[in-house]
Amino acid sequence: MSGELILVATPIGNLGDLAPRAVEVLRDCDVICCEDTRHSAGLLAAAQIPAGGRLKALHEHNEAEMAIEVVRWVFDGRRVALITDAGTPGVSDPGQRVVAAVADAGLVVTTVPGPSAVIAALTVSGLPMERFVMEGFVARAAQEKRTQLALWHREPRTIVCYESPQRVLDTLSAIVAIDPTWPIAVCRELTKLHEEVVRGSAIKVHDAFADRDIKGEIVLVLGGHEVVEHVSDELLREEISGLLSAGQSVRDVARRVSDLTGRAHREVYQLALELARDE
Repeated sequence: MSGELILVATPIGNLGDLAPRAVEVLRDCDVICCEDTRHSAGLLAAAQIPAGGRLKALHEHNEAEMAIEVVRWVFDGRRVALITDAGTPGVSDPGQRVVAAVADAGLVVTTVPGPSAVIAALTVSGLPMERFVMEGFVARAAQEKRTQLALWHREPRTIVCYESPQRVLDTLSAIVAIDPTWPIAVCRELTKLHEEVVRGSAIKVHDAFADRDIKGEIVLVLGGHEVVEHVSDELLREEISGLLSAGQSVRDVARRVSDLTGRAHREVYQLALELARDE
């Protein structure tokens, strides 16, 4: 009889947020796959759950290989729990490849839902929640960041993204340069002792952090804008070139720029092909 893969959400800060059913699953499962065995051992100890040699490292560097192993374990009838260092597996953390492999093998994948930094930040931001998009981490390189933010500025949905405390002020400055009135929220250390949420216009939020030593986990939430009805050919070329230079594929660039500008996908794809060949 086949086992199952269980995605278990873990606290993003406050250990009291570990759900009773999550405790039960982690206590009873046969294998616990985790990003950092030392970190997860501490979580289990805090919840008085014996590790018993069940912890197996599964991170971004070995996920492809471990996916094969997880499929074998589940096929052999084992209950395999998948956790990350914090939050819900697969959301900007390892997990997607494993889920896909187990599902493609026709085996059971289920979940113990719970903490998520994305949802936590969105719900406390005060910005519209009916439609939103998760964009992962903000680009590091200055040009790529400017291009990314320029595209986001025309996104009609609320945007949630991660940023490091060392780079957040630089990112806030880049946001101000595009639109100082852009409504945003910076959510810092959610559920932890020093939790802080700063809301308002981009310039107001920037100034609130300008003279501070910023520490802790950061989630940014940016308000959406109306889709631009017409984008000039010059701006279209500039945005496509910026994304191509940042290493994105022609297909991804065409889809992204078409969605955000309203220009026909075929037109954008053809232009992206030409620019890629020129570069």
